[in-house]
Amino acid sequence: MKIALLGSGVMGSAVLSSIAAEESVTEVSVTDVRGEVARRVAGEAEDRARSEGYAVSISGGTVGAAAVRDADLIVLAVKPQHMDTLLAQISPHLPGGSPVVSIAAGLPTAYFAQRLPVGTPVVRVMPNTPATIGQGVSAISAGEHATEEHLDLVEALFARTGLVVRVPESQQSVVTGVSGSGPAYVFAMIDALAEAGTAGGLPRALALQLAAHTVAGSGAYAVESGQHPALLREAVSSPGGTTLAGLGELDERAVRAAYLAAVRSAAARADELASQLAGPADDA
Repeated sequence: MKIALLGSGVMGSAVLSSIAAEESVTEVSVTDVRGEVARRVAGEAEDRARSEGYAVSISGGTVGAAAVRDADLIVLAVKPQHMDTLLAQISPHLPGGSPVVSIAAGLPTAYFAQRLPVGTPVVRVMPNTPATIGQGVSAISAGEHATEEHLDLVEALFARTGLVVRVPESQQSVVTGVSGSGPAYVFAMIDALAEAGTAGGLPRALALQLAAHTVAGSGAYAVESGQHPALLREAVSSPGGTTLAGLGELDERAVRAAYLAAVRSAAARADELASQLAGPADDA
């Protein structure tokens, strides 16, 4: 299978690493308006693929019709504000029936249906930044012409970026609020924990190390145990102990309510951005 990856930024590079590991992929063409960046990213990925035994050829260059003309699948990894220009360039050259995968935040599949040949299968993916180390979350949704087989294929291609889940497209904004923006909430928590440790007399580097590993370990434990987080919290909270004292402070300051509000606000902003970006093609 030949894949065209359009865009070689952080998320595009993360997707490339996962795609290259899928055994059905034989060739990946990485393109970008910054041709030298695409060539560098492709070269690094090809070296990695070779060292790990993947039988895939990876090349890089500037965006053009040749990148998509014979592709079996096209991945769009450019910023939303650049998507109109890209689609105008490639739409006349897309192979009939080849699925298009978008990882552009906020753009619904209807946006692509207006700008691509009629009947083009589109799959929308919302990844997050931990995907760059294979610990991310990617939520996928099918457009009007995408089938179960297309979703299966995208799941396989994104498997090495971390957890892949399927959601109705109507839930993508909430997904953005939870897992898309979620890493920033967690980073803010790590920073706050480290700051508290430093205020208590710990060296800054040690405080950061303790905070980051505590969050990473707690998340891994929650996933592996499969238990409800309330039960895990209770297991740490001895009656009259230190943890309950700390949790009392969080409750007093409505930290839980703040997280709920943060997700709602991020989801609402995702809806707002989608409405701004996804107007009719004639308005572009």
